[in-house]
Amino acid sequence: MHFILVILLFLLSSISSSNSKEEQSVSVVIPAYNEERTVSNVVNVVKELSYVDEVIVVDDGSIDNTVEEAKNSGATVISHTKNQGKGSAINTGFRHSKGDIVAFIDADIYNFDYDKIDSIIRPILEGKTDITKTKFIRESGRVTELTAKPLLKFFFPEITFDQPLSGQFAGKRSVLSKIKFEKDYGVDVGIVLDADAHGIQIEEVDIGEIKHEMSPLMGLNEMANEVVRTIINKSIEYGRVTMMDSMGNYIRMATLGLSLIILGLFTLFFVQGIPLEIGIAIGIIGLIIAIYHLFKLIIKSINIFRNKPKANLLKPFFKMHFSVIISAFVLILMISTFLSAANFSDGKISIEPTSRTLVIFPDSPEQPIYVRGPYKVDSALENEVNIIRIPEDALKTLELSYGDKLIINGQYYTVNKTRDWETNVLRLPEDVRKSFSVQVGDTISDGRIRGIFEGIEVDHPINSTNLSNIASTNEYFIINSRLTSGYVFEIYLDNKLIDNLTCAVKNGSEYSISANGYNIKSILMEDIRVNNSYFTYYGDHIIEIKVVDKVSSSKYLFPNSLGSFLSFNFNPIY
Repeated sequence: MHFILVILLFLLSSISSSNSKEEQSVSVVIPAYNEERTVSNVVNVVKELSYVDEVIVVDDGSIDNTVEEAKNSGATVISHTKNQGKGSAINTGFRHSKGDIVAFIDADIYNFDYDKIDSIIRPILEGKTDITKTKFIRESGRVTELTAKPLLKFFFPEITFDQPLSGQFAGKRSVLSKIKFEKDYGVDVGIVLDADAHGIQIEEVDIGEIKHEMSPLMGLNEMANEVVRTIINKSIEYGRVTMMDSMGNYIRMATLGLSLIILGLFTLFFVQGIPLEIGIAIGIIGLIIAIYHLFKLIIKSINIFRNKPKANLLKPFFKMHFSVIISAFVLILMISTFLSAANFSDGKISIEPTSRTLVIFPDSPEQPIYVRGPYKVDSALENEVNIIRIPEDALKTLELSYGDKLIINGQYYTVNKTRDWETNVLRLPEDVRKSFSVQVGDTISDGRIRGIFEGIEVDHPINSTNLSNIASTNEYFIINSRLTSGYVFEIYLDNKLIDNLTCAVKNGSEYSISANGYNIKSILMEDIRVNNSYFTYYGDHIIEIKVVDKVSSSKYLFPNSLGSFLSFNFNPIY
């Protein structure tokens, strides 16, 4: 029973809160100056909305029949004894209105209708926003396009409304009371800027086409002056002029200083033709400029945030400081790169920054662009004196496979994977490090890795589905860092393709094929042509080496003095 009562109370409270939301009172203020032909139509349209509680026409010193037309239409009329400006009329109407929501509508619109006014007020009634402003189709908007938008883009880049000078707007009384209404035509843009500074939510609603009297050129001149004055005054009030002026200079100079530091470091490490002293001098000059202006910039920024509304200051503040932030970020990355490349040994510090290598394959849809390396040399793991652990990226560059054996100074070393957390660590046994002339802690770029392994013979097992269980096959080739022309060879065993290999060969040299440890054929590679085939036999087995293509560059050489380039191990025949 108690549970049912709780549910009922909850539903009643929900209905009550919903009703209270729907029962917000609405006032509509219509500023008017000599609008006897249109004011009654605007009033009548507004009165069609059932939720509007009061309609106030503020007569701003009209000398025609505006007051009579407004009264005859049923509006409450408040009159200024003389013309004070649109903003003053809006302020007067707001002070005399009682609604929780107050809408402000121009009195000179010929084609005003129910949908237009409802689209202005409805989003606030439904709790979607605090203030609405309108955009619409009209014959011209010269003041907006030639004055308001350029100035707003410069001082208030976060404001991107299609029509900042809209004429019609509405808002909750609670938020409108925080806004200062300008006395003249600057009232529209002033509301937008105050709301932006205080973090008040504004929604721009489209009310379609608007038809009203075109202002004469002198009137536009007056309007433009008042709009410009308002934007400039608000820019000063909210610290935007300071941000653009003195802060802008500090930002430019701080960016220059950081850029000079970056240039000095780059010159120091990567430009060999420039003396060391020049790179150091450039960096020191940049450091002095950057520190001085960054200090000034920080002090000025603190003052702005301390004295100005902070609600919507972060976005333009970030935009202005973006160049400094990026320059500082680049500098931090450079310094961290250099520090990570520092080595301490024998009482000295040496810094050897090594970059990653950008790899581009234009014809590769799967991975056309990526980076490889650099690789850090480390010692072999315990009990792995005959194992070399090579990162996957380095393996791709060397075009090797895990399980290959490298023959170094007559010793065989098996190529193995790196550990999961050592993606760029190259683990080499001590004898291999000596042979390669590298030390623990050295970094090797991807572009140098083939040079390190230059001349090393590779024993590569062929794992083919066409080998069956009667044979195992190994290829032997030498790593070649100097790209030379070569050929693509297909290897057939018993008329079945088991592998293909791209290698360079020396014209006129002989290359051996062995089976079960015996040399069974020496092939003379002379006058090589595409589609040439070289045959040899072992028992009932047919071995064919076929030339299928010529390439301009090859990363491997067939060994012609170290032994066979192909080795077959057949099971014994009983």
